[in-house]
Formats: sequence, C-alpha cells, structure tokens
Amino acid sequence: MGRKRKGRDISGWLVVDKPAGMTSTSVVNKVRWALDAKKAGHAGTLDPEATGVLAVALGEATKTVPYITDDLKCYEFTVRLGQATNTDDAEGEVIATSDARPTDDEIKSALGQFVGDIEQVPPKFSAVKIDGQRAYKLARDGEDVEIAARPLWVESLVMLDREDADHVTLELTCGKGGYVRSIARDLGAALGCFGHVRELRRVWSGPFEATDGISIEEIDAKAKTPDLDPYIRPLEVALTDLPEVKCTPEGVVRLRNGNPGMVIAHDVDYGEECWASFEGTPVAIGIFKAGELHPSRVFVL
Repeated sequence: MGRKRKGRDISGWLVVDKPAGMTSTSVVNKVRWALDAKKAGHAGTLDPEATGVLAVALGEATKTVPYITDDLKCYEFTVRLGQATNTDDAEGEVIATSDARPTDDEIKSALGQFVGDIEQVPPKFSAVKIDGQRAYKLARDGEDVEIAARPLWVESLVMLDREDADHVTLELTCGKGGYVRSIARDLGAALGCFGHVRELRRVWSGPFEATDGISIEEIDAKAKTPDLDPYIRPLEVALTDLPEVKCTPEGVVRLRNGNPGMVIAHDVDYGEECWASFEGTPVAIGIFKAGELHPSRVFVL
C-alpha cells in the first residue's frame, strides 16, 4: 500500500511572477512548500533566466493544465544582434559574430516570415527528447544534436523598441510549443547578422497575466500563513474557453462516479467539449451528448 502524500487538499491556481535565476521546478516546489499543498505542477516551463507568468496548478487544478498549455501566450524579449550563441540565449558561448546591423525597416520586413503557421527547430539546449534523452543533456555531453522542425502557430510578432544598433525588443504571441530563443536565432539568420535572446519575459499565458502575479518575495513573506490563500484563483479559471453546463442532482452523482450524467445546457452542440458544475463547484470536463456529459476528467472537490 502506497504512502499517503502529506499536505493540504487545496485546489486552484497561483500565478507567480517568476524572477530570473530560478527554474520553473524550483518555483513549483516553493509554492507547494509555502501552501503546504499535497500536489502542484506548472503550465508551461520558463527558462531559468526568463521572467514573468508561471501559472502553478494546485490539487485538482492539475487536471486543467492542458487547457492553459494549449492556449496562446505572449512574450516580450530583447534580441542581441550580431552574435550567435550555442544556447541561443545570453547564457551560452558566442559561436559566431557579425558586424552587419539591419535597419529598423529591414527588421520589420523580416518579421512577417515568422507569423502564421511556421516550422521551428527547437534550440539544441532544450528539453526536447531525442531517443529518450533530453537534448540539453546530449548537447552538454558534446554530442552533435539534430532536432527535427516542429509546427508552431504564431499569432503576431511585432517590433516594440530599438534601444541601439545591437538590440531590438519584440513582442511574440504564439501557441503551444514555441521557443522564443529559436525565433531570435532564426531572425538573426534571416537578417544576415546572427542573434540570440538577451532578455525574455512572459507577459501573459491564457487567462493569466504577469501584472497579477505574486512575487517570490511575497510568497516567502506569507508562507505557511492564511495570508497566501487569497491569492489562489479558482480551478475553473483555466476553463474559460469551454462552455459551462449545470448538473442535475442525479447527474452530479453519476458524474462523480465517472459515468455520463444529465446536465442542463444552453447553446452547446452535440459532441462539444464543456465542463459541468453543481451549485458553483466544478464537477467534470467531458463531451456533451443528448443531454448528458460524458466525462473525460472528474474533479474530486
């Protein structure tokens, strides 16, 4: 018989404004400790030196993580022109340089090729798996890493600022699986001058915004006290893109046992994914068919 995990049965989302210098896993561990939570995970890794939105799912909210990771995300980042690094960011070694510097108009003109459905090769120093091994581990061991291109939807890529000839600040809005470092690397290549990410901040991710995030300093100050609980957002905030249906008293019993249950639905099509609630509490996510919700995820709240 397995050991029971210690901690509080707490469910919801804590939006953290991640500082530079911490891994995403370290942030999750900090949140779990501060809230004494049984279970926690995050919706989308940020590089250690990146800052901004890291949405931490607690308890039953971990079942809604895919709905955040699949949503659009927005990044502001500064590209250092004239240098390529082996990691495609400022943490790596410079492996190529150029004296060429594009004009503002040349940069703006080049951005269009990175918008829409594009193919992107992840950085060699990334968590992509190759034959069961992380690419960054293979790269650190000196192996020549070859990573296949992957599809990415880019909603927009715009120039925000040009602080000097060596730096340009951009805003990227993209779908799941986007690597900002690859955008910087490929833009530098397209401009004939090389490039890497100097600074990176995730401004928003789905419904979560960095301006609403709690800092690590605040988490430390309020850790292990009730003062941290008001920062926890409801589980269902991750489901805003899905229609909500209401369970009948009989339906909620069946759904909580993992069976299809009767729901009251308005403007929901047959076969559409939605989520069900009962008296304000999330019950399940599933597919609506002929007055019933067929559950794919059931919440234990």
